[in-house]
Amino acid sequence: MLYSQYRWNTPHINLEAAAVLSQALSVSPLVGRLLVSRGVHNEQEAERFLHPDMNQMHDPYLLLGMREAIPRIKLALEREEHILIYGDYDADGVSSTSLMIHLMRHLGASYDIYIPHRSNEGYGLHNHALDWAHQQGVTLIITVDTGISAVEQIAYASTLGIEVIVTDHHEPPEILPEAYALINPKLPDCPYPFKGLAGAGVALKVAQALIGEVPGEWMEIAAIGTVADLMPLEGENRVIVSYGIESMRGSKLPGVSALLEISGVDQTQVTSVNIAFAMAPRINASGRLDHAGRAVSLLTTESLDEAHTLAGQLDLLNRERQQVVEGILQEATMQLELKIESRSGSVPDVIVLAGEGWNVGVVGIVASKLLERYYRPTLILGIDPESGVCKGSARSIEGLDIYEALTANKQYMDHYGGHPAAAGMTLHRDQLQQLETGLNEYAATVLTEADFIPQRLADDECRISDVPIKVIQEIDRLQPFGMSNPSPRFVFRKVTVKETRTMGRDKRHLKLVLEQEGQQLETVAFGKGALAEFLTPGSVIDVMGELSINEWNGMRKPQLMLQDIHVPGAQVFDMRGHADPLHAMKHFLSALDVHLRYKAGSIGAIVRKETNVSEGNSLYEPCLWVYDRKVGLFPCNAAAQQYGQEEVRTLFVFDTPETPEQLDAMLALFSGAENIILLHGSGNRLDRLQMPSRELFKRIYMLVFKWKAEPVVEQEMIPVLSRQCGCSPRMITMMLDVFEELSFITREDGMITVADNPPKRDLTSARHYQALEHMAETEQVMLDASTPQLTQWMISRMKGVS
Repeated sequence: MLYSQYRWNTPHINLEAAAVLSQALSVSPLVGRLLVSRGVHNEQEAERFLHPDMNQMHDPYLLLGMREAIPRIKLALEREEHILIYGDYDADGVSSTSLMIHLMRHLGASYDIYIPHRSNEGYGLHNHALDWAHQQGVTLIITVDTGISAVEQIAYASTLGIEVIVTDHHEPPEILPEAYALINPKLPDCPYPFKGLAGAGVALKVAQALIGEVPGEWMEIAAIGTVADLMPLEGENRVIVSYGIESMRGSKLPGVSALLEISGVDQTQVTSVNIAFAMAPRINASGRLDHAGRAVSLLTTESLDEAHTLAGQLDLLNRERQQVVEGILQEATMQLELKIESRSGSVPDVIVLAGEGWNVGVVGIVASKLLERYYRPTLILGIDPESGVCKGSARSIEGLDIYEALTANKQYMDHYGGHPAAAGMTLHRDQLQQLETGLNEYAATVLTEADFIPQRLADDECRISDVPIKVIQEIDRLQPFGMSNPSPRFVFRKVTVKETRTMGRDKRHLKLVLEQEGQQLETVAFGKGALAEFLTPGSVIDVMGELSINEWNGMRKPQLMLQDIHVPGAQVFDMRGHADPLHAMKHFLSALDVHLRYKAGSIGAIVRKETNVSEGNSLYEPCLWVYDRKVGLFPCNAAAQQYGQEEVRTLFVFDTPETPEQLDAMLALFSGAENIILLHGSGNRLDRLQMPSRELFKRIYMLVFKWKAEPVVEQEMIPVLSRQCGCSPRMITMMLDVFEELSFITREDGMITVADNPPKRDLTSARHYQALEHMAETEQVMLDASTPQLTQWMISRMKGVS
């Protein structure tokens, strides 16, 4: 059995409402169910969902603070005041700043921009930046995607004679800054009907309040910020992103076209997925490794040549960012493994890791990767070795609001802010331990064991026959996909693997052809190439993934982008004859890491006394068991004695059982094993048994009968008989056992005496004959059978002894 990496949850759907909707819209029942699961319950709601329209946008003056802010901005324009746009360095901050630059240009304003350097300055407003603004003659600051927590800084700006309008979307703190105006849909008293705007979305509302209808290019920029900042793609955001993408497909912004080109995206087919995974990482790379101003220049330039130059620079920065992330990830993983080891193998409820020299611009990505692997709220911080200041990012799981967790431990930090799922913080290294302890104590009061099992929502369970190309085209009508409207995931159960192969230069990717009721579905899984050797043709599996249409050489086929896999029932993995069985065991455990659900005592190994597997493996020491002729199997290391056989779920067989009784004892003892991995070799062929037959026994008896005149030394007889009949000495010895049981011969003091008139007995009635037959069959199957034959034989034996 291979467990799925995630718990697959499918929503309860009102099938009656889905059927009515399907009929009313003339779409497939599957799409009707998808709409209902997304909160669309009638034809009117479906029209709004499927056809986002500018009429669905809300009046910007419903935002608290807008009626104070707009007159002040207009007054600044009339007085020709110098305005400062103060932004943030992530993709939303870049988009918000860029949108406001386009607005300032449109208004003919005198303006400057300021975005703090992520590593050197950190998030938010800074007094030294306000001093610089004062020197530049700034009298009005408009913040975008930041400022809602800047109580002290905005108070300081007031002493300089600078008024501040805050536009932000982050969670407001208990104490708000005394700014000229605060515009944030999440403010407690704000009546704005939609709370999910990104920073760029709030900036867009300011633009709408000032000039009314905005150019399509500005919607493009707002769409980038909305998607990149993982805002819910529902309500007003759905309109912003839909219009933004439509404009982007024929964009007049040189920076957008150049960025799509360098990312390898067909501009005419751009989607929200392309924004999230192609555009956003490159924009973010600017603020992570350099300065976000480079990305702002890209989104605001009017020169195509400059756009191509800047896009190329961002692409190089993104490649560098990937390398930096990998380096930090390796160091952080080693640090965490040591921490887990010191905790007797348990992972902390909240992971807190920090390192000197870790680039604070990428620690959030590292946190996301560790969360994906360990499924724990994770904080990764970079430490300045000179000052001891730590700056970091947090990513959290569904069960823990990380902003609330940080708020409960705010005494340990100089600054923090964020959302329920992600946050940033600054503190001194002396406070790290207290913060880690405090967060884990808080998590212990909030999280349960169930919260630590990752789950992934699947929209529906269906069959391959349910998803022809026509239905997949209908599903595409639900775009744009993103937060709160994810690309639909489907579960297909009991599909048969017809073909398996790897793809890519390093064979990192997996391609399967699945079949069900005569219908086939091609499946691609990026980064899962290691599974190829464990998913043999004929395997019956369950899969979850997203559907798309694969176009190649004029052919169009349905395709599943596989995200998770589950193999139900016990499995036998044939890895016989591996040159290095211990290495093979470690490879198995590493390749199938997330699909085995390790826990202490869950890995077992069976060996003969002379086989050495004492190295164990890097995660858990295997429970080691040894064959014994008298007791069958007995535990021979501390892990086996501590945990016993009941906990073993993955069993490695390094050596074949010596008897059928040992095989049955093994299967009975480890009846809870879900995976049996056979690592034994082919054995010594000179010592092999062969299936007994009357003809063979008759031939051997005729040779033995020649010695009837006098007793013969058994050890002299055996090699002679072996040479004459081509049987192994071991086979000859066991056949002599049969002759002895039937009174054809007698043994005494190493001598064999042949009976003159042996009784007539049926060979097959002899207990030793039956044992030889069973042993020969066991040996033949264990050593020589094909993988399908061996698998079927083993599983049938497992059922027989369970």
